[in-house]
Formats: sequence, structure tokens, C-alpha cells
Amino acid sequence: MDALVFLLIPIGLAVTAIILGIGIYSLAKGGTFAKENSNKLMRMRIMAQAVTIALMMLFLWLVGKGS
Repeated sequence: MDALVFLLIPIGLAVTAIILGIGIYSLAKGGTFAKENSNKLMRMRIMAQAVTIALMMLFLWLVGKGS
């Protein structure tokens, strides 16, 4: 279980970074895509970030429990 959670953390970090990058790019470019999707991208980033932090906390708890 520790290994699975440990492998999911970098995936969560990458997903968060990708969503953040798309959001920053769309805001910098402007246009209709930014107007229609900027709020949705912000919510998606916050959810991805929360899941990643929860995975980190779960990993730390599992490692501490095993010691």
C-alpha cells in the first residue's frame, strides 16, 4: 500500500502542474476559452491539489504506522 500511494503522489503533482499551466496559459492568451473555462480550471486545480496533499498525508501516516 505504501508503494502505491508513493507512486500516486508524483502523478497528482504532475496533474496539478498541468492544470495550473493550462490555466495560466489561457489567462495570458485571453479570449473566449479563458472566459468560459478559467473558473473551472481553478476548481480542478484546487481539487487535484487537495487530492495530492491527502495522498501525501496518507503516505506519511502509513510510513509512521509501520515504524
